[in-house]
Amino acid sequence: MKVLVTGSAGFIGSALTLSLLERGDSVIGIDNHNNYYSPALKEARLMRHAGHSNYTHVRLDLADRAAMAKVFKTHKPQRVVNLAAQAGVRYSIDNPMSYIDSNLVGFAHVLEGCRHSEVEHLVYASSSSVYGANTAVPFSVKQSADHPLSLYAATKKANELMAHSYSHLYNLPTTGLRFFTVYGPWVRPDMALHKFADAMFKGESIQVYNHGNHRRDFTYIEDIVQGIMRVLDRPASASPVWKSDQPDACTSKAPWRVYNIGNNQPVNLLQYIEALESAFGKKVRKEFLPLQPGDVLDTWANVDELIDQFDYKPCTEVAQGVESFARWYKNYYQK
Repeated sequence: MKVLVTGSAGFIGSALTLSLLERGDSVIGIDNHNNYYSPALKEARLMRHAGHSNYTHVRLDLADRAAMAKVFKTHKPQRVVNLAAQAGVRYSIDNPMSYIDSNLVGFAHVLEGCRHSEVEHLVYASSSSVYGANTAVPFSVKQSADHPLSLYAATKKANELMAHSYSHLYNLPTTGLRFFTVYGPWVRPDMALHKFADAMFKGESIQVYNHGNHRRDFTYIEDIVQGIMRVLDRPASASPVWKSDQPDACTSKAPWRVYNIGNNQPVNLLQYIEALESAFGKKVRKEFLPLQPGDVLDTWANVDELIDQFDYKPCTEVAQGVESFARWYKNYYQK
């Protein structure tokens, strides 16, 4: 297939691009290489696949309507994976407009491109953060997700609703994947795992929010990529049993679906830190702090739909995944 991947120099986008190329697909990658975190890391990720004969890279911002329309018109992708977004819950508190530009305006341009190019299937990144104030765990896609606690989460929920309208109006198959705390080699520097590793090697303390009582459904990058590819290969279809008087929150009479993709094994934050200490053979000082604004107390993915429909379930244990991250970190930063 010819697949357009947005955010192709990002953590998940780069890993997905490599796997698509390895199986023989052609990939058009889009990334704006912004400075939200070190552009050097993005360039290094990109170098892993930039020279591949079936890869084409385009540097542009999703918010550039004309440039996005040109990419779709020029390359005519069969399928699209939208992973480009302004990430970060806490960053959204102080910088809301960057989320509007990228996550809302940019996503609208992706939808328009898919519509006018008659794309066979759009898969896009949603987030476990959409569950917001929900406290019933594990989180199920059949639950309501209407109380986001950050603008980042609100934009991800908005993406799901925007996609539904295009699926309904233009018969565009769309699938949203609610990612649960993805980690592993090449992870973003603003994510906890990377920040904790940095602090270890600098001899600094780490900030542990909610006094370490968080639980997160940490999901290894390779498990995430395999899930995306399985979903991408099967375009969303309308549910024949969907009822308007008893609506199913994750399906529709339009070709629209939403799935959780997580490890289904929540881990206490202190256990996660202990795995990192074991992988590096170092201890780190901890500064315990209260719950931060916008943070969700626990995340835990119910992935029954993904298992039932795609015979898929993430299987990498946290200790194994953290060890892989540690090997990459020491090699990349020459520690």
